[in-house]
Amino acid sequence: MDQIKKIERALISVFYKDGIDDIAAALTSRGAELLSTGGTYDYLKQRGFEVKKVEDLTGYPSILGGRVKTLHPKVFGGILARRDMDGDRSQMAQYDIPAIDLVVVDLYPFEEYVAKGASAEDIIEKIDIGGISLIRAAAKNYKDVVIVPCQRLYGKLLECLTAHDGGTTLAEREGFAKWAFAVSSNYDTAIFRYLNRDGEVEAFAFNSLESTPLRYGENPHQGAAYYGGTATLPRQLHGKEISYNNMLDIEAAIELIDDFDSTALAIIKHNNACGCAVRGTVLDAWKDALAGDPVSAFGGIIVTNAPVDAAVAEEINKIFFEVIIAPGYSSDALEILKGKKNRIILERGDVKPSEVKFRSMLGGALVQHRDTVAESAADLTPVTTKTPTESQTSDLLFANRLVKHSKSNAIVLAKGGMLLASGIGQTSRVDALRQAIAKARSFGFDLNGAVMASDAFFPFPDCVEIAAEAGITAVIHPGGSIRDGESIDFCNAHGVAMVTTGKRHFKH
Repeated sequence: MDQIKKIERALISVFYKDGIDDIAAALTSRGAELLSTGGTYDYLKQRGFEVKKVEDLTGYPSILGGRVKTLHPKVFGGILARRDMDGDRSQMAQYDIPAIDLVVVDLYPFEEYVAKGASAEDIIEKIDIGGISLIRAAAKNYKDVVIVPCQRLYGKLLECLTAHDGGTTLAEREGFAKWAFAVSSNYDTAIFRYLNRDGEVEAFAFNSLESTPLRYGENPHQGAAYYGGTATLPRQLHGKEISYNNMLDIEAAIELIDDFDSTALAIIKHNNACGCAVRGTVLDAWKDALAGDPVSAFGGIIVTNAPVDAAVAEEINKIFFEVIIAPGYSSDALEILKGKKNRIILERGDVKPSEVKFRSMLGGALVQHRDTVAESAADLTPVTTKTPTESQTSDLLFANRLVKHSKSNAIVLAKGGMLLASGIGQTSRVDALRQAIAKARSFGFDLNGAVMASDAFFPFPDCVEIAAEAGITAVIHPGGSIRDGESIDFCNAHGVAMVTTGKRHFKH
């Protein structure tokens, strides 16, 4: 068993005081001396604990409005001194430096102040200097010193003190040190991300101390977790634990629905919309979204941008689905939807998709800005003699929003504000179109008068030829191929309207 080191002197300096009473009691009852600073000293003193001021140890008061309290050789010497080295012990005696065996720190809540929109001056003052220095120093010397860098570890410290009568093992101290550098890294990352919000410094930084275990990864034999904390997720009102695949679909659903201003509902399957409609009510949107592909809808993710009432809940309750996301639910709707115990019910809340997207890649990370472009009528450039009608323009914009959120190569067919079918994830754009046409026909849809959206330009006229033969009367794509003229000429010869956007929407 590891040699147990008894804690004889502890330095406590915390922002939030909740839970510190129990630690102080556990230490003093076992004969440990307490050192503290400012508000923590006052807090402990008022509760009857024997505690000494750090300034009495250092001979210097807290200065510069509290910016400097613990930054002194007597403090850091007591933490960093190596107990098994004669030279260190000799200097401690020479300069009257007492050994500090435990450091408990709860840092200034920098991220909390950023999140609540505090002023720049207040946020800067919440960059902790002394606290982070104490954490790093104590963690470096974990062979002799225990570091408790945040509130979440108070309980673990109490367990150690109880188990070892006021002491800790080397393995336990090393465990606390790991947490210390995790806290330090997270804190520095949060500060950097705030200061670098203009992106001037080209550096990738992400860190999170909060993780949510997921049921499993892409497959049941793969472990998985979400890092980011519950505040970055929709609020779960009901259902089983969320899986990795659920998370991917939830993000895809939120990003897609955010591109619609009118009442819309989409059904997501494997990150793609298998059904979507814009209608006057959620109920009508549900009926037409489901009609788009009632087969793929099984086990899908439902997302809408309007509240769900009992009538909608009654209808969607008729099929099996994994997750529903909405801005709100009536009490009757919740009662109906909760009838299936595993069904995941999410309330959207204020959750926003990240503006920066990243994924691990070959031991590094790929980073890009999220595709936030959602074209309007003003962004469309007619390139054919026949221009789209008002209703066709509406459908083209609708289809273009969907193709943006579909895996490349992607083709979307739509009519009347409803997704008829899509061809997704194909290595050939022609194959994507043929897949979409075959799928639409399999569900009995008439493609005459429908529109087609492509996530990238047509390198050859073959797609518009196939589309026109199927009854497509209007096309939207980015344009930019050196052979655009061939597609345009075909459309002109066959009465098909075509518009370009100048924006490609690949999604790999």
